[in-house]
Amino acid sequence: MGLLLLCNGGFMLLAALVSGIYDDGATLSIALAAITTMFIGIFAMFYTKGHKKEVKRKEGYIIVTFGWLVMSFSGMLPYLFSGAIPSVTNAFFETVSGYTTTGASILDDIEVLPKGLLFWRSLTHWIGGMGIIVLAIAILPLLGIGGMQLFAAEAPGPSADKLHPRITDTAKRLWLIYVGYTLAETLLLKLAGMSFFDAINHSLATLSTGGFSTKNLSVAYWNDQPMIQYIIIVFMFLAGSNFVLSYFAFKGKVQRVLRDEEFRYYGGFVVIFTLVSALVVYFHAEVPLTEYHPMVLGQAESAFRHTLFQVISVITTTGFVSADFTSWTPFMTVFFFGLMFLGGSAGSTSGGIKVMRHILIIKNGLLEFKRTLHPNAIIPVRYNNKTVKEKIVYNIIAFFVLYMLLFIIGALVLGAMGIDFVTAIGGSASSLGNVGPAFGGLYPLSNFNGLPDAGKWWCGFLMLAGRLELFTVLILLTPYFWKRT
Repeated sequence: MGLLLLCNGGFMLLAALVSGIYDDGATLSIALAAITTMFIGIFAMFYTKGHKKEVKRKEGYIIVTFGWLVMSFSGMLPYLFSGAIPSVTNAFFETVSGYTTTGASILDDIEVLPKGLLFWRSLTHWIGGMGIIVLAIAILPLLGIGGMQLFAAEAPGPSADKLHPRITDTAKRLWLIYVGYTLAETLLLKLAGMSFFDAINHSLATLSTGGFSTKNLSVAYWNDQPMIQYIIIVFMFLAGSNFVLSYFAFKGKVQRVLRDEEFRYYGGFVVIFTLVSALVVYFHAEVPLTEYHPMVLGQAESAFRHTLFQVISVITTTGFVSADFTSWTPFMTVFFFGLMFLGGSAGSTSGGIKVMRHILIIKNGLLEFKRTLHPNAIIPVRYNNKTVKEKIVYNIIAFFVLYMLLFIIGALVLGAMGIDFVTAIGGSASSLGNVGPAFGGLYPLSNFNGLPDAGKWWCGFLMLAGRLELFTVLILLTPYFWKRT
């Protein structure tokens, strides 16, 4: 915890530096928040200096969950100290939304915030994107603490790809790709016409599949510059794919990428869903048209671009907005609600259920027909031409059931607070899937500020549970977890 606070304080100092460069008046507040966070971190590290340096599975789950909570509570200090978000509830919501890469905001006017705080908002996305714990895995060995248990708790899904036998080297390689993509997108967005400040902020939010923007209209602010939106589309797609595949692609193993079953389904889903939604929007809805631009081909191009942008944004749970998709006919509203449950690839920074889990659930469901006809036959589920262990299939089914139960409970709790049906189910699905925009009163061009305080804390819990893949958080609520074995 102390180490995480130390890292968090270091990132705050970076935000304070940006604040100083732009002379926005928030430099001292952010610097004070950084010093406070680092002081608590150093105290915690020295106080526990003589502890037994052994991390078992139980400790792994505790460190991951409480690590995210500690980061979220310390991360709200810049907002509180500067007075930009004076409410503890609102400051916590904004911060946990950042670290969990949800991108839901309570800010009515984003553009009035000091530049340093806007940069800090984006940084919380970026830190949380690859996983605070994955960053710590690269550092913990310096203290003599193994990190494999933490990695297992951070990513309990079915993907077990390793780039390198040592998990610390895996973390370093993933971070190198993550940083490289961020720098590449920043450069391209700058060349496409964004200011450098907007470019770096949107890159931090894209690669983390977060969705915080520096503009009230989100990416719709640049509807007259299609190239900017196409660049963001490409990097949202990359961020929603398995980062291990990016590593293989850079190593020249392109065939391994193309043979990956999840990647093929992920790409196929994007293509099919975009074509369906583009046709519906072209014939039955209106989209913002771009005038006097050489790239523009009229209504067809505009319909294709906005639907492609929104499909990828929702599937990857980035949450950027180029148009209000809830105004594109009732069919499209239900369509995008369904996409909230899809999620990107395992091993990506996106939230949601993940494509791999959907593939295995569907395959197992279809094989049940064969098992019914041939009850004595052993018919295993296969993925990437390999047999999937029954234990993993059971784990995925359990995850799916828990996910849907928590979504229903989440909506019921919001409904009990007096929130209308559409807003309640939209807020629950969006928070649990770390998507950002929702429906009803939380539609894409609105925000979560209208929720009661209790609703904001509840959505914060759903965000955390969704980001840490349910088991990591929910297991702490079971009595037997705390029993001595």
